[in-house]
Amino acid sequence: MNKNIDVNYKNQKRYKTAKYPIRQPWCLTWLIWILSFFALLFKKKKIEKINMEFLKVPYMLLSNHMSFIDFELTALATHPKRVNNVVNIDGFYKRAWLLEWIGAICTRKFTSDIHLIKSIRKVLKRGNILCMYPEARYSPCGTTSYLPDSLGQLIKMNRVPVVVCIHRGNYLHAPFWNFRKKRKVPLYSTYTQILTAEQIEKLSVQEINDIVRKAFEYDEYKYQKENGILITEKYRAEGLHKILYKCPHCMAESQMTSSGATLKCKKCGKEYLLNEDGTISAINGDTEFSHIPDWFEWEREQVKIEIENGTYYFSDEVDVHSMPRTNRFEALGKARLTHDSEKGFVLEGFYRGQEYRIQREPIQINSLHVEYDFPHIKPYDCIDISTENDSFYCFPTKENVVTKLAFATEIIFQRKYETTRKMKNAK
Repeated sequence: MNKNIDVNYKNQKRYKTAKYPIRQPWCLTWLIWILSFFALLFKKKKIEKINMEFLKVPYMLLSNHMSFIDFELTALATHPKRVNNVVNIDGFYKRAWLLEWIGAICTRKFTSDIHLIKSIRKVLKRGNILCMYPEARYSPCGTTSYLPDSLGQLIKMNRVPVVVCIHRGNYLHAPFWNFRKKRKVPLYSTYTQILTAEQIEKLSVQEINDIVRKAFEYDEYKYQKENGILITEKYRAEGLHKILYKCPHCMAESQMTSSGATLKCKKCGKEYLLNEDGTISAINGDTEFSHIPDWFEWEREQVKIEIENGTYYFSDEVDVHSMPRTNRFEALGKARLTHDSEKGFVLEGFYRGQEYRIQREPIQINSLHVEYDFPHIKPYDCIDISTENDSFYCFPTKENVVTKLAFATEIIFQRKYETTRKMKNAK
């Protein structure tokens, strides 16, 4: 049997991501700036540019990713230069004409998109700014997510200056696990030129990756504590259980709940308070983790242990909505999704009387697109399994499992990648 069996769509046409973006019209750079200016008019913000006094276009702008407000701040910082943004296909939903008009580059997350590389080269040769978010998703915990080794190769290939933007406060203002309820937090963005074209010429890919990863180090909760930022909203912990899904007291998974400013384990009853300064303290008993990223990384290590001892396996019935085109989602109904260290993700179901099977092997997917409250279909947790010409948004039946799936995806890929790399070096 073939590894992949396509979905039996009535309309087999797919949205063509393999096309070059237009050069953003000058009038739109002003319109985008005006809209962004008024969107942020009443928000306390600061934009600082470092080592950019003599920088000229073209250059690559690499940004961390917290919320939609990132785009608006970048529009203010780069104006009046033309910018082409790399955007996932769900950003084109029902507005492909608009995104195409402003020169956005469409891609499907965590796939091998050769044309994306060609589009990036095209933008830079035109003398424009190429803006991309190399973590390829909103930060779930306000800390640095996975950065692929291919990023250094891309920089080396294009040999243009590299600017890194680190947004601070954006995550605290609208955390990914509860982005609909905003908090009053000042926004601070730094734009730093970290590499010149001359430096890129001399450095190796590994050295470039080391410099980029160092520049991308950030921790929103550490930033909050060090700057004395207090989040006093009564709902500040609502949704936090989506990333802190495992109880460090009784070790139960997917039993954490959140309400107001507290977290609670439904199994053992232990409660935690999210303090106004961003720290956590146990309401009863000892505090295992006072720093949210420490709890988050502990969960990652627990998943790693499962994978190393061979006990990790996921299987669930999921509700699937696919996105072959940008004008609508196709409701494919129920399907079976499995994930393990050998086969990776396998999605099997029936649609219009025919079976379909989508597999993404471990080495094909280095990270996972997670949504905690997907705005386009229904407000529940889901993951996106994409191929080069389709995207499958899977809503699990099991509660609060998508963060663990994201951990497992990255750990399994890294193990496979290191094994493959060592085999190549040994030859």
